[in-house]
Amino acid sequence: MNIEKLLQGQITAAIEKVFGFTPAEGSVQLQQTRREFEGDITLVVFPFVKNARKSPEETARLLGEYLTQNSDLVEDYNVVKGFLNLTIVREWWIKVLANAFRQDKFGVTEVTDDSNLVMIEYSSPNTNKPLHLGHIRNNLLGYSLSEIMKNNGYKVVKTNIVNDRGIHICKSMYAWQQWGEGKTPESTGIKGDHLVGDFYVMFDQQYKKEITELKEKGVPQEEAENIAPSIQAARELLRKWEANDAETVNLWKTMNQWVYDGFDVTYKEMGVDFDKIYYESETYLHGKDEVLRGLKEGIFYQKDDSSVWADLTPAGLDQKLLLRSDGTSVYMTQDIGTAQMRFKDYPIDKMVYVVGNEQNYHFQVLAILLDMLGYEWGKDLYHFSYGMVELPSGKMKSREGTVVDADDLMAEMTEVARKMGEELGKLEGLTKEEADRTYKMIALGALKYFILKVDPKKNMTFNPEESIDFNGNTGPFIQYTHARIQSVLRKAEDTGISIGIDYPNDFELEAKEKELLKTIALFPDAVTQAGTEYSPAVIANYCYELTKQFNQFYHDHSILNESDPVKKSFRLVLSTVVVKILRTGMGMLGIEMPDRM
Repeated sequence: MNIEKLLQGQITAAIEKVFGFTPAEGSVQLQQTRREFEGDITLVVFPFVKNARKSPEETARLLGEYLTQNSDLVEDYNVVKGFLNLTIVREWWIKVLANAFRQDKFGVTEVTDDSNLVMIEYSSPNTNKPLHLGHIRNNLLGYSLSEIMKNNGYKVVKTNIVNDRGIHICKSMYAWQQWGEGKTPESTGIKGDHLVGDFYVMFDQQYKKEITELKEKGVPQEEAENIAPSIQAARELLRKWEANDAETVNLWKTMNQWVYDGFDVTYKEMGVDFDKIYYESETYLHGKDEVLRGLKEGIFYQKDDSSVWADLTPAGLDQKLLLRSDGTSVYMTQDIGTAQMRFKDYPIDKMVYVVGNEQNYHFQVLAILLDMLGYEWGKDLYHFSYGMVELPSGKMKSREGTVVDADDLMAEMTEVARKMGEELGKLEGLTKEEADRTYKMIALGALKYFILKVDPKKNMTFNPEESIDFNGNTGPFIQYTHARIQSVLRKAEDTGISIGIDYPNDFELEAKEKELLKTIALFPDAVTQAGTEYSPAVIANYCYELTKQFNQFYHDHSILNESDPVKKSFRLVLSTVVVKILRTGMGMLGIEMPDRM
């Protein structure tokens, strides 16, 4: 029930009747009327002026007159140069409200047995360090995109590929062998992913020390980086692992399990999950088989040192390494195998990779390679490319131990929420357990909203204090408004006020009520746009706009103290619908909405 689509049909018929020609497809352009002008929907008439043989103002006036006399949707119009501003009949807005009030899931499309299946990959952590702020943006974008696609009627499989093998893993393993002294998460009380990450940092410190010592002996930088004892030892561990050396594999399994246990705690705290987890240690073998098949069939070629390459110059790119000279795999090899396994496991209609924009080239190459190997779906893979997230102090580096740890950040956010909430007296009257749960809800709501409201393609700076402001474009502002409305609805229920959606013919809408209704009517379009553009920011900013509109309405109009019972009922229905939409919309962002604040 889209007002713009209905109007487009009526306007097309009006142009044919008034001017005697059929407008070109896509030329009936409608937009929301700007707030400084009277009206609801604006038609741009310039595309019709030539065929109408009238001035823009006259073209708009004739169309406006015809529509007010013949359309069941238009009750008035005004002309501003070449723009026709149409005022929609009151009955339409009442119908929108009634529809939203009656539907359990207003604005969303139900998933059916015939729905297309979208697989969305996100997280993709390495098992040599804990999750950090960059991972938070990835996980929140991936989870939110999954929820948005579900609400657009798609079946969704949320998947994760864990990078559990490679030289970076071996660096942590070597450091533990050298300096670990048998330490475990249990013996130290340190969360497993943090403990392994500590050894990764130790390795880097030792590696840099060795490079410095070699350079002081006159060894060039590049050679020093290659022959340093620690990197040589890590490479040897990688060779042993790929040769299935029992001792090496056992240490790898042990340390990886420490990390998995740590990840599970972080994912649960963050409120994200997965339907299927793949492991690089399993998928890279499939990738090697595919590369070797491509070599045998003449798709790829081998150099004198036995390394295997793909020639991508016909696609305007360069040569791409697929297997090293010692037979070990690169990331591309693993991704080829993972893609092949996924399409074998699921009837995927669309595969979406949520990966940072520094990997744009990687996924461009992956699509080409899969197409070269004969997989038709290869060229249809979609890379959801997003920008980096930084702190006001600048970039983060895992090797140097300067990352912002995800666990620490979430704990810090909860404390900031508690401090600000107590200063403002937001949770007075709640038990300690209720308050603790609500502070965590506010903290995660602040974190998620602040990250998701930004266009995912853009780099962003995350400011913890700014994100927990209870005013402005923040999660807590929306959560607080939701709780305020719930309080009003509870009081109405406690006093036995009945609400309904039948209103007399002479019932008039106040200006702020109509503005709020116009925003409510846009929710289905926002859901569709977010799915089409793969953008949680569309939903986040819609929720903020709806919240802002409600607060302006609430500031000007009483609800429970309204003396007219019809108006009181109408405003309670309006409030009920706003709550419903906020819960649905913020739910797509993975944000819980407290009923009391």
